Amino acid sequence: MTEAFEVYTYVVAAGVFGILFAAYLFWEVSKVRVTRRGDGYSLLSSEVRHQTADRLFEIFCAIQEGARAFLLAEYTLCFAFIIVFGAVVLVLTSFVNKDGKSFDWLFGTLNATAFAVGGLTSMAAGYMGMMVAVYSNARTTVSAMKEGARGWRDSFNTAFRAGAVMGFGLSSMALLVLFILIKAFETQYPLSSDHKKLFEAISGYGLGGSSIAMFGRVGGGIYTKAADVGADLAGKVVENIPEDDPRNPATIADNVGDNVGDVAGMGSDLFGSLAEATCACLVISTQSSEIISAGWPAVLFPLVITATGIFVSAIVSFLATHVWPVKKEKDVELVLKLQLFGSTLLMTLLIVPVSLWLLPSTFSIGSSFHVTPIRAFYCVAVGLWGGCIVGFVTEYFTSHSYTPVREVAHACETGAATNIIYAGMYGVALAALGFLGTLATCLAIDVYGPICDNAGGIAEMAELPAEVRDKTDALDAAGNTTAAIEESINILSPITFSGLFIGAMLPYWFTAMTMKSVGTAAMEMVKEVKHQFATIPGLLEGLPGHGPPDHARCIKISTDASLREMIPPGLLVMLSPIIAGTFFGVHAVSGLLVGSLTSGVQLAISQSNTGGAWDNAKKFVEKGCVSIEDKEGKLVVQGKGSAIHKAAVIGDTVGDPLKDTSGPALNILMKLMAIISLVFGDFFKSINNGRGLFNVPGDVSSVSAVTPAVESTAGPGV
Repeated sequence: MTEAFEVYTYVVAAGVFGILFAAYLFWEVSKVRVTRRGDGYSLLSSEVRHQTADRLFEIFCAIQEGARAFLLAEYTLCFAFIIVFGAVVLVLTSFVNKDGKSFDWLFGTLNATAFAVGGLTSMAAGYMGMMVAVYSNARTTVSAMKEGARGWRDSFNTAFRAGAVMGFGLSSMALLVLFILIKAFETQYPLSSDHKKLFEAISGYGLGGSSIAMFGRVGGGIYTKAADVGADLAGKVVENIPEDDPRNPATIADNVGDNVGDVAGMGSDLFGSLAEATCACLVISTQSSEIISAGWPAVLFPLVITATGIFVSAIVSFLATHVWPVKKEKDVELVLKLQLFGSTLLMTLLIVPVSLWLLPSTFSIGSSFHVTPIRAFYCVAVGLWGGCIVGFVTEYFTSHSYTPVREVAHACETGAATNIIYAGMYGVALAALGFLGTLATCLAIDVYGPICDNAGGIAEMAELPAEVRDKTDALDAAGNTTAAIEESINILSPITFSGLFIGAMLPYWFTAMTMKSVGTAAMEMVKEVKHQFATIPGLLEGLPGHGPPDHARCIKISTDASLREMIPPGLLVMLSPIIAGTFFGVHAVSGLLVGSLTSGVQLAISQSNTGGAWDNAKKFVEKGCVSIEDKEGKLVVQGKGSAIHKAAVIGDTVGDPLKDTSGPALNILMKLMAIISLVFGDFFKSINNGRGLFNVPGDVSSVSAVTPAVESTAGPGV
């Protein structure tokens, strides 16, 4: 039988290794030097002239300062939220109303502690990702200035390694903090006697992570799209100046937004997914007496999956940077796909011995499912390969290398208008962890994209040669593509049925709120850009000696708007299950969760992929790949500035908030509602035996497994 010490060592070793590997990758990125010259700082590179170096460094500093300013403002609110909502978690989860006791303050205190730790870890993950991204963007630009295959290799490696820093850092941090939390709570709730309370208290960790992710995704998404859409409308469409033109006052805010939403927000989001999926798996494992009897090696199987994924992702990363490096534009998508496929394949091969090593030869989940280690492996494999397949299908529909996006691009000619489950709920939770097993690799790919996007913006603002922007655009386009990668419920119960309908409505309401917020903030940005064009002499015309655009004003507009507008969607998501459970009981919560999943998954996938397709259709047009016949029958390339390009820009303007704000944030809606229901489940059942303050009639005996089930379903994200 496997000793617990062996598993402890494996998990801790993986976490420490991941942090050390992230430090190594950061050191590699730092080799592209950024230092000061003249008054202290300069960007030294044989390929960069001194004047260009000064301009690059000025842009680099402006983006870095804007990112820090936003995070300071957002995390101040998040810290206050952790204190206030932590008190709510403490009181409500302490309320048990059974065994002659009204409150179990120890349980509530541990739950609130886990919530606070999860929230703070999520903030740390977002901050780390943001700082690494803004550290690497100018370095990617400098690398792209090199000629030939060397330029492609170095620029790709710089952005990919920077993304991997966040991938390995976040995965390792989540793993180590959760392991420490489990062992600390075990001193109060021993595994042999109080395993149920132990892991229910731990579930607050996932709630904390997802709560901060809500603010990161929604607030960050509103920020980035307000700046992006505002800059595009006021610049490309109204004034007919190029994207990221240095004359446009909103360009710095736009580039800050790439990091705010697509790096910090996404990092918190995926941290929340990993924390929730792991917590759900641990809670469900308490239903198996065989797993509990086997001790910590079997119980910690979910953490071992994540630990194995860290080692696998580190091995596979060398395929992209050393074994099969990028040498030309066509290599970029191929190398990223190799990362996804290679990590999935190697992870699948390793999970077989891991399952046989840790799990009992047979075990039951509840009274319905009898499971073997191989069946548990099947569930992990389904999650692994499901994620891989989703990635490849997404690529087909969002890459301009394939027909769908090209059809979207050509449509611009007529204008802008034109699982298998083998182990019950434990299996679903394992599939979720399989989906997230290669998280370090997935995050490396995801963060790589915004870094390339920033690098392109810096190249444009520094007025570097077109071939530099061509490299960064090609790297970014590939990043856009690859990233876009229960017990039965009685619906005959009127209260469940009502909850089902209301739950199905919530994603639409949430989407409307976020899209309206983007529109409101974008209009403020457009007005500011127009005002600066009108009041700063020579700015729009680009005359020599004109006054500099007020980037700080645009950054403040996006920051204020995003912090103001993220509150209503957040309240909608967090209060809906609490109100439903408190007043109408657990049946209403069950319907609410299933309803939100039913419509939310479809909406999120549709919005994310649609926005990605429109974005890459615009890039396809900008590459000069669309031509139409003129009156004389000659083919005329429709590039930047053409009517077709303007139509593509409008499509991208609509698609951007879909793929970067509403779509990703819907993932938070589903996860956060589920984890709130899990954390407050005992509180809901303590009110009139689960019938709520309105004492709604209904049998609640079959509902106890609902929230873990739905949570594990929602865990991996969309």
